[in-house]
Amino acid sequence: MDSRRAWGVLLVAMLAYIVGVLQRSSMGVAGVAASERFIVDATALSSLAVLQLLVYALLQIPVGVLVDRVGPRVLIVTGALTMAGGQIAVAYADELAVAVVGRVLVGAGDAMTFISVLRLLGAWFSPGRLPQLSQWVGTIGQSGQLLSAVPFALVLQLNGWSAAFASAASLSVVVAVAVLVAVRDAPSAAPLDRSASLGAALASLRASIRHPGTRLGFWAHAATQSSGAMLALLWGFPMLSIGLGYGPAVAAGMIGLMVVIAAIAGPIIGLLSARFPFRRSNLVLGIVGLMAVAWTIVLLWPGQPPFWMIVALVVVVAAGGPGSLIGFDFARAYNPPVRHGAASGFVNLGGFTVTVVIVLLVGVLLDVQSPGAPADQLYAWEHWRVALAVQAPVVGIVVALLLVARRRTRRRVHEEEGIAVGPLWLAIVRRWRQRRGPQGDVEHWS
Repeated sequence: MDSRRAWGVLLVAMLAYIVGVLQRSSMGVAGVAASERFIVDATALSSLAVLQLLVYALLQIPVGVLVDRVGPRVLIVTGALTMAGGQIAVAYADELAVAVVGRVLVGAGDAMTFISVLRLLGAWFSPGRLPQLSQWVGTIGQSGQLLSAVPFALVLQLNGWSAAFASAASLSVVVAVAVLVAVRDAPSAAPLDRSASLGAALASLRASIRHPGTRLGFWAHAATQSSGAMLALLWGFPMLSIGLGYGPAVAAGMIGLMVVIAAIAGPIIGLLSARFPFRRSNLVLGIVGLMAVAWTIVLLWPGQPPFWMIVALVVVVAAGGPGSLIGFDFARAYNPPVRHGAASGFVNLGGFTVTVVIVLLVGVLLDVQSPGAPADQLYAWEHWRVALAVQAPVVGIVVALLLVARRRTRRRVHEEEGIAVGPLWLAIVRRWRQRRGPQGDVEHWS
């Protein structure tokens, strides 16, 4: 483990994930062009993203089971070729229905990628490295958003719809070949942690879901990812470019800023997750709380919020991406290696299911306020205030379920391992008391 070959495998697999994120997020910067090409309203436009994400979410558990059964290499190659086929369909679609089929294929191929890359990490690297490596993979993978926000958007603007999506498809073919040549499921001398049969893989899935720690990961992923994913995958570009009047160039730059902030926050969050494994849920709740404060201020601001405030919102929301990867730390911590694929697939289902709900509700609320209106009226900032406020009840329910899962996980850990994990404030008070001397004098922190 941790060999040069391991780093080479990781590099190629991460390249496949970067290209997968490019394909996933390409419709985010093409949303306005899509509404003009297919002449559709916001609800119909959201169907491009919703069906793609819905397929992605529904395939997470089957992919998790399959990766435990057949290994990650086959699934990464299959996923890349499926995404290539989907983007070709979108490139030459003249009707919305054909584009929807293409995006469904993109969602299906995308679903096979990240879980498979995480499975490779567990096979090629030692457990102590995994929390930070997972953050690096997830964070660097999001540079695919940067590729869609800048070069893809530039090709779209200069060369048109077909050229942009066809060129994106060609990248997936290239990475499929690279993975086929350079990636193996595990070191040659290491045993393969695979389920003996499909029945055994399904049994692993059931065992994973029954553990409250896996469900904690599910809700942690859902609470932190959904807001940023909603912006990056569809609604961020029209909100920024038309709703706030920043134009396409600034909107693309703001989407790119999310990637940069995630790259900075990811290693820090990974370090904290590894250093304080019993406080991961507090880290998740802290990130969600900051996002809630930022959205509340922006949406309640009288008139149009100032530019610096929108930048601050983007910075805070961007931290939700690496924050969501803590969910996979829960999946690994509470499941043996043979169940990691199934557990990770279930966790990944959480974030994308909630993202689907929010993306669809935002589109519906935009249309309800201005049915049949042109883009400049449909995407007016006052309409965005109402539409984006739908995040509050959705994420609020998710946080409530997270707290329930956390309580049950702590009870399970206490019963099985004798480790009592209480509220953070109580741990701080106990720590403070332990540092006091016998006469009440405070000792130095070690």
